[in-house]
Amino acid sequence: MSVDAIGLSADLLKAVKACGYKNLTPIQQQAIPMIRSGADLLASAQTGTGKTAAFSLPILDALAKNNTQGKTIKALVLTPTRELAAQVANNMKEYSQFLPLKIGVVYGGGKMSSQTNLLKQGLDVLVATPGRLIEHLNLRNVDLSQVKFLVLDEADRMLDMGFLTDIEKLMLTMKQKHQTLMFSATYSNKVKSLANQFLSTPKILGVAKQNSTSGKVKQSVYWVSEARKRELLSELIGVNNWQQVLVFAGTKESANILAQELKLDGIKAALCHGDKTQGARNKALTDFREGKVRVLVATDVAARGLDIDNLAYVVNFHLPFLAEDYIHRVGRTGRAGRSGTAISLVSPKDEKFLENIEALIERKFERIIMPGYELNRNEALEHQQVVEKRASKNRYRASQEKNQAIAKKNSKKKSSVQTLTKKYNSKIKRKR
Repeated sequence: MSVDAIGLSADLLKAVKACGYKNLTPIQQQAIPMIRSGADLLASAQTGTGKTAAFSLPILDALAKNNTQGKTIKALVLTPTRELAAQVANNMKEYSQFLPLKIGVVYGGGKMSSQTNLLKQGLDVLVATPGRLIEHLNLRNVDLSQVKFLVLDEADRMLDMGFLTDIEKLMLTMKQKHQTLMFSATYSNKVKSLANQFLSTPKILGVAKQNSTSGKVKQSVYWVSEARKRELLSELIGVNNWQQVLVFAGTKESANILAQELKLDGIKAALCHGDKTQGARNKALTDFREGKVRVLVATDVAARGLDIDNLAYVVNFHLPFLAEDYIHRVGRTGRAGRSGTAISLVSPKDEKFLENIEALIERKFERIIMPGYELNRNEALEHQQVVEKRASKNRYRASQEKNQAIAKKNSKKKSSVQTLTKKYNSKIKRKR
């Protein structure tokens, strides 16, 4: 469907076309009419499918048509990370570039004084992380009483990061009846529970199979010892001449070490994680986008907020603790219908995490072994022992569950016989 077909106001349509939009994605085609109807919405779609435009366009169109610009915030978008907040705000500013609307963003790591001045000047739309917004609320820098549109973007991630209490506090300050929109890449039980708490008879939208990755992302697993992961990564980047690679490490410490070792291998790398200042993180992202560095080493703080045009490669140096985070990491490539490559470096100790991922996305990966990177005899033997122990444990558990089921069934039979005996004896007594 063409962007011309959804009846956007002239200035908004002009901006959307200036951003390069021609056709709507499936999530945009379905979500925009639902949002315009005024109903609350719970929407789920794979990352990179255009969720930001799906909620931004109808909200901006409504604000512009109703001439609501002024000093009170009419639309609030909450995101889990700084990077995602900045990305959403930038997108909304581009969409509204020809509209008389003011878009602002506040998040942790930014200067409180400049954010306070921004809020005092008045905004139509505010994009924020929950923690920093609570700080401004406590300082009475912001008024949310006139909010008419509330968007919870990446709602599952906000729950994982412990923002539920903050969201509840913010909701209490919204005095006007408002429309609430929840967008998420996964659709967990926690998200459903949040929807039941905050949404009123919502419309449900899921444009793709839940907990799935894009079919345009080629996913591979390389089987390698933990000690040789960095060596294999450097070889893959160097031999294949990869120029833009986003690498996910498990911790800030391991990210620091990996970036340093890549530099020693002659591969320019930058860092993005929670210990870095916002300025340092912004510079790392800019250098990565502009090709000044070949590798960006990040922790999961970056998994939801990065939107890098034509990112070709994502590497899981360490698999995520939560299987759902694999979907978000992989979703950094293959965005907006493009193709991409996602590689996971898996050692024997990662096997359980990989099994959880395979169960979630319902796919079994072939373990690729690069020539020269075979496990040594001790590692292979240790892994075989772990596999056999797990299989034995599973057999024991299956046998235990079977015996428990038989015992339960026999117990029911015994109980039933006892009940019938009691009834029979009672009958005999009455006859006597």
